Amino acid sequence: MGSGVMAVSRGLWGLPDQRRAARGVARRRAKPDTAGMTEAAPSPSPSNRARGALAAGFRRVGARTEVIGPHETGGYRLRLPRSRGETCEAVIVNTGGGMAGGDEAHFAFTAEAGAAVTLTTTAAEKVYRGQQADGRTAGTGVAVDLALAPGARLEWLPQETILFDGARLDRRLSVDMAGDSELLMAEILVFGRLAMGETMRAGRVSDRWRLRRDGRLAYAEDVAIAGDIAAVLDRPALGAGARASASLVMVSGRAEGLVAAARAALEPHSAVTAGVSAWNGLLVARAISPSPERLRAAIVALLSGLRGRALPRLWT
Repeated sequence: MGSGVMAVSRGLWGLPDQRRAARGVARRRAKPDTAGMTEAAPSPSPSNRARGALAAGFRRVGARTEVIGPHETGGYRLRLPRSRGETCEAVIVNTGGGMAGGDEAHFAFTAEAGAAVTLTTTAAEKVYRGQQADGRTAGTGVAVDLALAPGARLEWLPQETILFDGARLDRRLSVDMAGDSELLMAEILVFGRLAMGETMRAGRVSDRWRLRRDGRLAYAEDVAIAGDIAAVLDRPALGAGARASASLVMVSGRAEGLVAAARAALEPHSAVTAGVSAWNGLLVARAISPSPERLRAAIVALLSGLRGRALPRLWT
């Protein structure tokens, strides 16, 4: 693979800077991905319950960033809490309360030159199990497209995605950014409703991330887990009993200088196994834990440290 490009395909989580890597799980991929939303999302079927889309642009106006022409369909809405300073805080609301098998959602956000925006959600997203007419479990499709113009700053910080037993999530996240723009994004997956005593004994997770800077592929990874999810996560080389995982990517000229601070933020969280690496203006962190609550606390500490300020109030 050429210089400056990283591609990871993993059965669960190959943690950066971990001494024990899962053998036979990671493999390199050199071919850039050009799949569109329709390829990542499940095909239409009689079990489709809802299709929603949310799109908006963000423009610098004087010392502030303002939203441009939000487009809302299905059960998704974009809300703008009062925020101070130059950054626009936008909140994604799913009025349906969750996603079932057959549901599809597409999010597309653009930060114009010099704009600064933080995107988050009102609460954790729930992905339920759904059944087709013939009894097969339908998939839930999510596609996220982010675009950053020169000098823009964008944060993609949704709260957790909770996968119910039997859920099948197919998610694609695509970023197209200018070389001098800045990005911070993080996703947390919770496998099963642990508070209800539920383990995820069946299901599938397919998670594809692609990030391009100035039109060139800079980062790519795929996660694929299927079958008895709890059993997969119990394997020592894959999850060692984990029931929640998190991925974080930061793209900034400051990224490589923040590695020590990122590791220090994670260090007090002994119930979390995590790793942090940085190269070519990218910082990548991954973490797993048997406890979703403790993993969330660790990611909150990490994100707060990288941002230099607290997370949006909805996170607290």
